[in-house]
Amino acid sequence: MTGTDRRDEELRRYEAILDSIDDAVYAVRPDGTIAYVNDRYAEMKGAGREELLGTQIYDWVTEEAAERARAVRREMAAGERDDGVVEYEFLTADGERFPVEMRFSFIAGGGDDHEPGDEAFDEFDRVGVIRDVSDRKRREEALREKNERLAEFASIVSHDLRNPLNVAEGRLDLAREECDSEHLDHVARAHNRMNVLIEDLLTVARDGEDVDETERVPLRGFVEECWEGVETADATLRVETDRAVRADRSRLRQVFENLARNSVEHGSTGSRTESGDSVEHGSESVTLTVGDLDGGFYVADDGPGIPEADRERVFDPGYTTSDGGTGFGLDIVEAVATAHGWDVRVTDADGGGARFEFTGVDVVD
Repeated sequence: MTGTDRRDEELRRYEAILDSIDDAVYAVRPDGTIAYVNDRYAEMKGAGREELLGTQIYDWVTEEAAERARAVRREMAAGERDDGVVEYEFLTADGERFPVEMRFSFIAGGGDDHEPGDEAFDEFDRVGVIRDVSDRKRREEALREKNERLAEFASIVSHDLRNPLNVAEGRLDLAREECDSEHLDHVARAHNRMNVLIEDLLTVARDGEDVDETERVPLRGFVEECWEGVETADATLRVETDRAVRADRSRLRQVFENLARNSVEHGSTGSRTESGDSVEHGSESVTLTVGDLDGGFYVADDGPGIPEADRERVFDPGYTTSDGGTGFGLDIVEAVATAHGWDVRVTDADGGGARFEFTGVDVVD
């Protein structure tokens, strides 16, 4: 087989590979004309490959897209950026548009980096891959709308609900000055319950936001600090980790405090206290354990556990099996994990209780 035959066979193999992928692939000559497109590119453009080859690449895009690409090329040439990533609206031959992400790079030196006479590389100035991101954009838009609704909801909760509650609490104080009745104690508990619910709802709304900044958080001391901030009755904490993770400290506190409350609520035979934070001590207590996990950590208790059929539902907003629970504690836990890019799942603990496993965590030591 001659060198030309081998090159032709190699090119056919490359083309077969490129035609099998879902992304559009193209190559451009130094003069800006199209040297190669795969089948997916032609399909997305709505034109035949032969119709595209040899034409100017910028004749097939909007002026805005062309200017974005030129700007990125100038920045790359000036050493101001390493990647050639551009998001723009892809223009089809019929004039339709949809969002794409393009990644391109230059072939340094053209044929100088390859065997002399290898036209497959000598004629290319840059190559690129284009991906249809319509689905991603729809998800992003849906998330943006959801966050806007959450922000509006948080405003309603913090003002339209809290203000009349403050008035009711003030009236209750005045009523206590005039009379002493056990009915007023029930009213106070109802007010406290409403405050707890409002705080949980506000936390759910805030947790729609992504984590912007993280810091090194040593788990042992941090978990013990969180434990002190929760009414845990006679429950016991056992920390079996000395590692640290990168996280938003205040958001991570929500994870441990909500898991501690959840374990105490469901692991005790008592009922939720008037403060709404935990349960009164019953005839049994629960032990909460925090330990190492490959790629993360776990939080487990030795309570009654969570039935397998309910393990997906426990993260749903409002789902609770406790008469005093708001049903938002584990939803908050999942939201914080998601905001960090972690995965969380619930399974059986060694002692038969519930075990929450967090993976994909940035463990620093």
